[in-house]
Amino acid sequence: MGVYTVAITGASGSAYGMRLVEQLLTRGHGVTLIFTDAGRQVTAYELGFSLPSEGAREAVLRFLDVDETARLRMVDDADIFDAVASGTRKVDAMVVCPATMGFVGSVASGLASDLAERAADVMLKERRTLVLVPRETPLNLIHLRNLTSVTEAGAIVVPAMPAFYAKPKTIDDLVDFVVGKVLDVLGVEHDLLRRWGGG
Repeated sequence: MGVYTVAITGASGSAYGMRLVEQLLTRGHGVTLIFTDAGRQVTAYELGFSLPSEGAREAVLRFLDVDETARLRMVDDADIFDAVASGTRKVDAMVVCPATMGFVGSVASGLASDLAERAADVMLKERRTLVLVPRETPLNLIHLRNLTSVTEAGAIVVPAMPAFYAKPKTIDDLVDFVVGKVLDVLGVEHDLLRRWGGG
């Protein structure tokens, strides 16, 4: 089973990140979950889930309806001494879902000013898989240049752009399409989306 780092930042679309965590955990993978401060606020606003200061791990598992034995680690974004801040930590991939354009800009500039940014920077320097899921529109020239920079540095950009050929009927269908595309990039088997040509 894989070991993944997932960061949820303050972009709209926290449902994508939470669904991704749920899918990884229910498939037996290990997840280190980092919420930025803005990510906590947006998740509370959009999903009605407020991350408590104590018992955060248990609260996330309850919200996702995932067994308490799941391999979930919760880490504070201010904890720059956590293992994911080091290249010696074995991590298969990191996904920032959703990723604010500010976060993308910080990674493109190599700022590494908090744990989530440092973990992303580590993935690039160690030539490991970093997936960024931006949810912004329209994009200005700075956004486009930053997305180009992170791609040139080795990141994979998976914009939160659901497709409609599968004729989605619910918001969950739209969320599942984007999360399914992220899981495809990670090489994680799933059944979240209907593939073109059947199946």
